[in-house]
Amino acid sequence: MGKLEKLSREELDKARKDMEAQLKDIQRAQSEYDGRRLKELRGEIEAMVAKEGYTIDDVFGGKTGKRNSAGRSKGPAKYRHPENPEKTWSGRGRQPVWYKEAIAAGKAPEDMAI
Repeated sequence: MGKLEKLSREELDKARKDMEAQLKDIQRAQSEYDGRRLKELRGEIEAMVAKEGYTIDDVFGGKTGKRNSAGRSKGPAKYRHPENPEKTWSGRGRQPVWYKEAIAAGKAPEDMAI
């Protein structure tokens, strides 16, 4: 901390912006990693099941997607993540973290609308 105490306000502002940008990069990388890893795991699981002569639908009864509460269908996507197009939100239910962060960063909902 001693090093930071010697910085001017402008230098502190620049350091903060740099760290926030780095944090966003880390969050984006984590999100991308999670997406890749889930695809890898699904492939590994499908291979294990296929080796036994079954399909994922055989194991899970055709319910391989995410479950929706009370059996309701998932609405069509209305918003897309600004940097990861695989992430979407229907505009219903809880707001995803990426949506909240984008709004807090000054993006308008229309900027993310599909």
